[in-house]
Amino acid sequence: MSDVFQFMKLSRNPGDKVEPSVRKIEFKEIYRPLHAVDAADQAGRCLSCGNPYCEWECPVHNYIPNWLRLVEEGRLFEAAELSHQTNSLPEICGRVCPQDRLCEGACTLNQGGFGAVSIGSIEKHITDEAFKAGWRPDMSKVVWTDKTVGVIGAGPAGLACADILARNGVKPVVYDRYEEIGGLLTFGIPEFKLEKSVVRRRREILEGMGVEFVLGCDVGKDVSFDKLMSRHDAVFMGMGAYKAMRGGFPGEDSKGVLQALPYLINNVRQHLGTLPSEEAPINMAGKRVMVLGGGDTAMDCNRTAIRQGARRVMCAYRRDEANMPGSRREVDNAREEGVEFLWNRQPMSIEPMIGGTLAVKLAGTRLGQPDARGRRNAEIVPGSEEIIECDHVIIAFGFQAEAASWAEKQGIATAANGRTLAAASGEYKYQTSNPKVFAGGDMVRGADLVVRAVFEGRQAAEGMLGYLGVW
Repeated sequence: MSDVFQFMKLSRNPGDKVEPSVRKIEFKEIYRPLHAVDAADQAGRCLSCGNPYCEWECPVHNYIPNWLRLVEEGRLFEAAELSHQTNSLPEICGRVCPQDRLCEGACTLNQGGFGAVSIGSIEKHITDEAFKAGWRPDMSKVVWTDKTVGVIGAGPAGLACADILARNGVKPVVYDRYEEIGGLLTFGIPEFKLEKSVVRRRREILEGMGVEFVLGCDVGKDVSFDKLMSRHDAVFMGMGAYKAMRGGFPGEDSKGVLQALPYLINNVRQHLGTLPSEEAPINMAGKRVMVLGGGDTAMDCNRTAIRQGARRVMCAYRRDEANMPGSRREVDNAREEGVEFLWNRQPMSIEPMIGGTLAVKLAGTRLGQPDARGRRNAEIVPGSEEIIECDHVIIAFGFQAEAASWAEKQGIATAANGRTLAAASGEYKYQTSNPKVFAGGDMVRGADLVVRAVFEGRQAAEGMLGYLGVW
């Protein structure tokens, strides 16, 4: 970089954050975009490490120091081109990735106590500004083949797969049951983290590249899987992980108890104006709400309820704050917006009360020995039970993959936990036990990060290109 001491002259700047009093009453992204000069200054803080830890901690292995240098030099289009060489959705990952646990967490400046380079904000800046200036993926050298691939699911894995296929002359036709592309990017992630105009713009970009979308089409209901197999030369499955994990305690199915994903989808559809007429809008205005769980989905529910005007929002998690699975950034944002955290609390039961309210019994916990994954188990403290009254409970314990309804008939092997078996290694990456069918993302690895789904969608596309004889 131009000044090796830039990191000492300038502090970390991820962009201004909207004040809590303003942001908690609106569904808009809370981080303001970096101005070009600020993005260049932040990029100039990069030490250009010989062994860039940021790249290796990034699941798609972005060429981070390289495009930081291009931003510092004002070469925006080149930075956008380089960014897209490894990531099909950089402007989205720049918004929703937990950079504090990935690239920025590994940044040498962060390790040295100087504050990481604002990699996520710069990644978002590159693509946003390049699109505004007219940059588009260069498809001028693409030679189209006569091959087509049916992509089931317009989430991050499916979109990434379609991106790579189109760039290599294979026509992707993407089928999705929802009315808009994005999967959980659109319907599961609230607009204060990802405004839907960003996803709509990506749709326009992909359509301009030759990707075809068939929306409002539920494969297995509106069109059979057999039909897709006969229509296309290969099929990619990227349907995600939507099955809610349950707590297994009494009262979990009581009236007033909601699952996280239906609640979040209902809210997004209200804002998009696409809520089905037969589905009642869910609104927490004036309500006392308890969210059970400690991951990013729980934080999304907490912060959505706040914006809907809830009188009180509590979040109960069975471990302490240091051992929660969610992003530190999201917890801090939720706390700033008024969410009350009840750490070391295990839900024991939910009991309906006269008048329609709910009595939630929580037991205090302490952390015991680590489990098989290295996380310390939450052990209930005898005699620590308490009852908290609320109007609604939202359960956000995470999601599991489910085997596709056609899997057995089509000879597609699945694991006992419902995940589709598709190996990253082998002759063709992410090929299932049916040679014509590939899979990737959450339905293969279980609920995980958007960026990992992007990586597997791209890898599966490469596997299909080999299978189809294009590579």
